[in-house]
Amino acid sequence: MNKVDYEMEGVLFNIQRYSLHDGPGIRTIPFFKGCPLSCKWCSNPESQRPQPELIFKKSDCIRCGKCIEACKQQALSVSNAFFIDRERCIQCGKCTQVCPTQALEMKGKRMTVADVMRELQKEENLYRRSGGGITLSGGEPLAQPDFARELLKACKEKGWHTAIETTGFTTPEVIADVFPYVDLALTDIKAINPAVHLANTGIENSQILENLLRISFLTKTIVRIPVIPGVNDNSEEIHNIAEFARLMSNVDTLHLLPYHSFGENKYGLLGRIYPMGEADSIAESKMELLKREVESSGFHCHIGG
Repeated sequence: MNKVDYEMEGVLFNIQRYSLHDGPGIRTIPFFKGCPLSCKWCSNPESQRPQPELIFKKSDCIRCGKCIEACKQQALSVSNAFFIDRERCIQCGKCTQVCPTQALEMKGKRMTVADVMRELQKEENLYRRSGGGITLSGGEPLAQPDFARELLKACKEKGWHTAIETTGFTTPEVIADVFPYVDLALTDIKAINPAVHLANTGIENSQILENLLRISFLTKTIVRIPVIPGVNDNSEEIHNIAEFARLMSNVDTLHLLPYHSFGENKYGLLGRIYPMGEADSIAESKMELLKREVESSGFHCHIGG
């Protein structure tokens, strides 16, 4: 294995501990900031933009005015619809330093591989006892390919199981560079129909599908399908996804992930409107029907991650 560059920097917005999903055993999940897709149902909208950004929790604000005084850009005002003028804000974070209730917070932090490894090592005994490890998530980890590669290399040096959640939107060169250090790929497929994919994610899917084939030939892969009302919650689209998965290698299981609106409140924190509006959740009976559709293509199928 090539020497790890522990000084390589990237931007994370969270490190989640004690996860029982997203791979075997007990896992820690570094969440990467930045994603080329803009899925309307995204539950982590704070992950989409690559740079650290300011959020405002109105319910925690005590109207002390200290942040307004600290902002030299005059980006904060009660007359702004979401309090923050995003055109003026330069994401300096000075307002967060004076906020007594943390109503203002920066989402996203620059960290080196060494910084992240110090955090991951705190649960090292749990990985070994449970057969767990590390799962890179986001956002899209492959949007920061060098940082992802070096972090994965450092984890493999420790002997930890490694996994990555990915949309597959990257280049063949990145795949060849990163996936020698990946034990498990958790790959999303939102739709096979390119028009449906483009309309709901902002990205056409031909490159994604080609890359998912490449990934599946390099490592064990689980295909995950977010089941979204009005997008792919029908037997035809789920069947098409399952048939595409039959072309992939190292795939025996598909996960159906029912739509939820748990991330809706985050859009307000970022000064954005939730794109899904008042979309309904998917009925359990429909999820069972779609599960049988996947199983008819010869796969194991789980509802949920």
